[in-house]
Amino acid sequence: MALTRRYTPSLEMQKRTRKERRFDETEQDLPDYSGKVSPVTSSLSTKDRIFTALSYLGLKNPIPRSVTADDTVWLLDNTAYRNQKTGQWETEYVAAVFAQHATALSEAVHAIATKIGLEENDPAHKTLEERIGPFVKDIKPGTRVTALYRGKLALKLGPGGHNGISSQIKRLPSGSDGEVVPTFARVPKGANGLLEMNTLYAEPEGWGIISDIDDTIKVTQTSDPIGILRTTFIDPPQPTPGMPELYKHIYSLIKPASSWFYLSASPYNLYPFLREFRDAHYPRGTIVLRDSNWMSVRGLLTTLTLGTEDYKVDRMEKIHSWLPRRKMICIGDSTQTDPEAYSEMYRRYPEWVKAIFIRKVEDIAAIGIESKNEPERFEKAFKDVPREIWHVFTDPETVREKVDQLVSGP
Repeated sequence: MALTRRYTPSLEMQKRTRKERRFDETEQDLPDYSGKVSPVTSSLSTKDRIFTALSYLGLKNPIPRSVTADDTVWLLDNTAYRNQKTGQWETEYVAAVFAQHATALSEAVHAIATKIGLEENDPAHKTLEERIGPFVKDIKPGTRVTALYRGKLALKLGPGGHNGISSQIKRLPSGSDGEVVPTFARVPKGANGLLEMNTLYAEPEGWGIISDIDDTIKVTQTSDPIGILRTTFIDPPQPTPGMPELYKHIYSLIKPASSWFYLSASPYNLYPFLREFRDAHYPRGTIVLRDSNWMSVRGLLTTLTLGTEDYKVDRMEKIHSWLPRRKMICIGDSTQTDPEAYSEMYRRYPEWVKAIFIRKVEDIAAIGIESKNEPERFEKAFKDVPREIWHVFTDPETVREKVDQLVSGP
């Protein structure tokens, strides 16, 4: 669902960064197939156009499309919680469906390679092709996916909306706190994708983590357009130094039953890439991403750099509605709007947010403007938030003691 952007100081800061780092100049030459006229949409059959039109009805779509052997299906990991009124277990299932083959792949690869100066014979072209694929593959709106909880209980997911994504709450059988249960997509032979996902059961009380991804736990350079393109499509993903060790320590303190949410302004197109990165370096958790730029490479830069405060507050409101009695530790960085978003959630729910840790990113190439690290920025962002709640750090090791005290306290 699209968000209405409020005018906030953080939005003005983002616009200033985009102007200084010339984001518009970079974006204008990148592919965007999300419009009505493109090599992808212009080739749709009459049947596909009908499915697309009906997809705007969302879950009320009376004639859903079925998954075919030529489709790619993604099932996204989630967190189960108890409904506050009924006490029953439920969770939000998110599924995405699109074609296996990308009509405009070569054009998109050429555009990115040209922007970042990649030589034609560079072996990194193979990595670029793999990672850019989900941005240019034809989405399959209005598709219903059948999934099997524990491989037995059939669940009907969707039909998806016009962006190929379905999102809906499903009631689940009983589970125990910290239990992980798999769900499998039932698809025709030939279909591929992320056909298995995991649900973590989380009781109402306990600890939880809300963590940003880009430039908090993963090096992304979110204020540099060329840096974003390189770290997203070419470079091996690099964890932020010291953060895997810090998260491992936090996980050991708050136990396996803790709920972890990785809340990023990155688009869902990057879900497999980021899930693999999470699994390699960080505790299991639900990855929450933006769904606003399917079939648009250009939109990657926009989602990472505009309206991130509103988006993150909106998603944290959802997490709060699931687990309002959990004690949350929020971790982010200074490159975007994590200080403003986390402080807003504290002002709304001071008993929910127990601590906020902001990594001060000191690489100016990643920052874009030095004012993001000025003490005045943090003082303004955390207005009316007690000083003992929020902490700015450069060395993750300094966070350990504060977390130890927090978790062991009353």
